Amino acid sequence: MPDPDAPGKPRRFWLYAPWVLLLIGVAAWSAAWVWLSGEIGRRLDLAAGQARQAGYEMTWKDRRVSGYPFRLDVNFTELRARTPNGWGLMIPRLETEAFMHAPGHWVLAAPQGLTFVRPVGGAVEMKGELIHASLHDFDKHPPSFSFEGAKLTFQPAAGAQPFALAAADHVALHLRPGPDDQGAVMFKLDNGKAQLSGLFARMAGDKPISMVFDAILSRMSGFQGADWPTAARAWARSGGQIQVRQAGVTAGLAVIGAQPGTLRVGDDGRLQGGLDVTLRQAPQALTAMAETGVIPPETAIAATAVAVARSGPGDVARATLTFQAGQTTLGPVAIGPAPQVF
Repeated sequence: MPDPDAPGKPRRFWLYAPWVLLLIGVAAWSAAWVWLSGEIGRRLDLAAGQARQAGYEMTWKDRRVSGYPFRLDVNFTELRARTPNGWGLMIPRLETEAFMHAPGHWVLAAPQGLTFVRPVGGAVEMKGELIHASLHDFDKHPPSFSFEGAKLTFQPAAGAQPFALAAADHVALHLRPGPDDQGAVMFKLDNGKAQLSGLFARMAGDKPISMVFDAILSRMSGFQGADWPTAARAWARSGGQIQVRQAGVTAGLAVIGAQPGTLRVGDDGRLQGGLDVTLRQAPQALTAMAETGVIPPETAIAATAVAVARSGPGDVARATLTFQAGQTTLGPVAIGPAPQVF
């Protein structure tokens, strides 16, 4: 028998190929992370510059990008933002995060609380066990935004005017884009505690306060402009409307509830339209409004007479709240100016 052929040198290609491909993938992923982190910093600087040119203020003491390899973490210290009309926000530490596979979906947290500034009332410090938010769908109107706070406390700064609330168990605000050029806004406050003085304190006493507002806004593509008044005016002129689905305030035994209705915004920036409302403990609420200077005493007396005349079982009155010609009327009685949107 002939001798067998000598075995050839074993091929090691399939031994090394997976490791080579892995190294190439790691290098490509790392390059993408470095590029994306630099792009985020560039866009933040560009947005801050554009905001300053439009009259806004947006500054921070320090900004750090981290999270390699799977996250994009952008953390700010001493972030400050301010609008031309005087509203402002100060956050000692803001932590933001997105995943590499979803760079357009961001979550935000303020572990040390934040301070919001009112144009007239001054600054209010807000702290809580949980303060976080999320933001995505930037290409839609409106973008998806959610804010949630748990076990919150509110403390006006020295020299600032009192704030309506001292604390709240839960606060949530959601904005959502919808079909047919619509947008949804939902706000809810549970178990709020009023400040020792003010309208809510007189209405609620030591009882909790709750609020809810749920509405659909039409023609959201028309909400465009350099600032809030410009965008809101453009939206109103495009025919945008507010379809109220649910609205109400509970302050102790006093309850104000609104039935579904449609509202608009006039050229003067004030609400127009009407809502059918139910009022419980209306005389006590109107008396508190007069005592705190929200409405004149004679107006409170006239509005109380309307509420008493339309009261039914359970001390519940039904009336129509109308916003017209810049005024708010309860039945036939004008009780004050209509709410101003811009």
